[in-house]
Order: sequence, then C-alpha cells, then structure tokens
Amino acid sequence: MTGATPSGEAKTAILMNGKFMKTNLVLVALTILFLNSCKEVKKEEASNEESNEITYSLDELKKQRTDWQPRSQEEMKALFAIEILDDKALNIIDEDTEIKILANGFTWTEGPVWVKDGNYLLFSDIPNNKVFRLDAQRDTVTYLHPSGFSGDAYSGAEPGSNGLLVNAEGELVLMQHGNRAVSKMKNPMASPKEVYEILVNNYEGKRLNSPNDGAFDADGNLYFTDPPYGLPGLLEDPNKELDFQGVYCLLKTGELVLLDKSLKYPNGLCISPDGKKLIVAVSNIEKAAYYEYEIVSPGKVENKKIFYNVDHFLSKEGYQGLPDGIKITKLGYVLATGPKGLLIFNMSGKLLARVHTGQLTANCALGKDEKTLYMTAHDHIISIALK
Repeated sequence: MTGATPSGEAKTAILMNGKFMKTNLVLVALTILFLNSCKEVKKEEASNEESNEITYSLDELKKQRTDWQPRSQEEMKALFAIEILDDKALNIIDEDTEIKILANGFTWTEGPVWVKDGNYLLFSDIPNNKVFRLDAQRDTVTYLHPSGFSGDAYSGAEPGSNGLLVNAEGELVLMQHGNRAVSKMKNPMASPKEVYEILVNNYEGKRLNSPNDGAFDADGNLYFTDPPYGLPGLLEDPNKELDFQGVYCLLKTGELVLLDKSLKYPNGLCISPDGKKLIVAVSNIEKAAYYEYEIVSPGKVENKKIFYNVDHFLSKEGYQGLPDGIKITKLGYVLATGPKGLLIFNMSGKLLARVHTGQLTANCALGKDEKTLYMTAHDHIISIALK
C-alpha cells in the first residue's frame, strides 16, 4: 500500500511550519549570542573596575602604620558611620546610632573593663603606665600609677597594663607589660593601691613576653595572650626568653597550660557564652585574622581554624587598624575591633556590620546590661548605644 500524497494546502502548511521553525532557531541563536556578548561586557567592566581599584602592598601598609597619627574629634565625627551588611545586625545596633566621645587627651588607650559594682569604666593608658577611671558623669581620674611596670627604668614604649579584668571575687586582674606578668591588685577595687600579687610570670622557667589580654571562663580559669608588645625590642628584644608568642590558660590550680605557640602576634581574646569556643585576634599585618578554637575542657583546645580574615580590607582600604579586642554578648554577637573600627559577627563568623569609628580602635567593653559598648580608640574613649 502506498502513502497518501499531501494536498496543496497541506504542503503550504508544512512549508510555513518549516520556515517558522527556522525563524525561531535563528532568533534563539541570536539571543544566545546577545546574552554571551552581555556577559563578556560585564566581565570586561568588572575587570576594568578591579584594575582601577587601589590595592596596597605589605610595605605600604607597614609604612602607613608607622606614620599613623590620631585623628581629631571633628575628623572622627565626619568619618563615623554604621555599615549594615546583614539585617540581623539590626537586632543589636541601630543604623542611625551616634558616636559619643567620652574622654580624650591620653596616649594609647587599651584594656577597658566595666565595673558593675560602682558603675564605672576602667581602662589602661599603656605608654603612661596608668589605669584611669571614667564614671557616669564622664569624670576621669587616675586610678593606678604605675599600672604595669613597677621598676625604675623602662626603655620601651609600652610599660603599662593592657587588658583589665574583674574576677569572680571582685578583684582587679591586670595584664602587665613592663612587669611581664599577669597580676592582681591586692587592695579592694573601691580603694585602689599599686600593690600587686603576681599570678604568673613565666612558662617552664622562662619569663613571659608581655601579657596582653585575657578572659575568664565560668569556672574561673584564665585564658590570655602573650605577644611581645611590651618588650622594648619586640620580637628581637635581647631579653626575650621565649621563642614564641603564646596563647595560654592559667588553671585555677595554678598550672599554666600552653594552648597555641604558632601565632606571631596574638592579641585580644574572648570565650563564647556557652564556654565552648575561644576566639583570638591576631594583629599580624602579614596575616591579619581572628581565629577560633573548640574548648574541649579547661586548658585544652582543638580544631583551630580562621574565624574571619581581614586581609582584603587592608589591601583595599589601607592600614586603619588590625584585629585586636573582642567581646561576645549574651546573645552571641561577636564585637571585634579591627580595620576602620568595629566589626560585628555572628558566632559562625559571618560579618553582619561594620562601625567606622574614624580612629584606630584597640579594644572594647560591654557596659551595664550590654546596652552600651565602650571603645578605646587611640587617645580617646568613645561609646555607642546597643539594643
């Protein structure tokens, strides 16, 4: 049986369908070519944008750090800004929050701690070997002098105390640069006196470098860092006895446990509210980052990894501070001083916001009910409101 021959109308329909399909194919091909050309244009634009972007070399960053001068209050206010990167940041800070300049006229402020029994802030002025007290009326008085070096002659730039803490017994604990020790003030905090009891000043018989910052866990074990900033010659100081800069845990038993000896400039540190995570800031301009560790038990950590790396900020923005102080709120927001001021993270290391303080910002402390964040910013003490 032979097939039926199509009629004239059917032939015309087939021809038209064929032409329609060809036309569609041509349109599809042209569309694909157009989209690909758009992609190439975007790539070229992105490439041009990238090539026009200023990047700073390590040598340039080091020179900027050496040449840095504190900014005036007018400059600070002009540069102050809050950059919201994730709406979850709005749970802790308003984007229209204003900066408050509480005090100035110091040399290099550090180590703030809020004293709830008395409602005042203590902070170190390291070069001047002093601790100051700032009360709710913004009155500032010398609280301790000397605070970190009790000798007669010191040839370096940073003799004073750095990090300040209040232990469970309500005693003031100081990270002392010049004395190269972790000490506590013997007198009650309400009647300060420059008499100190050394808690630890050596590791396996070798003197510590210059204890920098610390944090107590819920059981009273003290975690602290020991970079070389208080040594006159820093890493090359002839009196440096340890060949590393350590992160330690001083157990309640008095035993000093070395947690990490691989960091070049360990600095601020903090423990998560659940006591399971330790975060350490590393102020190494060659590899600037915050690291995290899992706390397995008191004095034992593992699973070290980078919490957040800030090298990209330095290369794009120039030197405007390094990872330094850290505080963690009860709700798990990580407040870390660093490039341009303050960085706000969640506990997973996601950057939620940046607070541009307009000044090199060294450290921070949570105030009453965690509604205020105090910051030591070069020669100033500043604050912002939190929710």
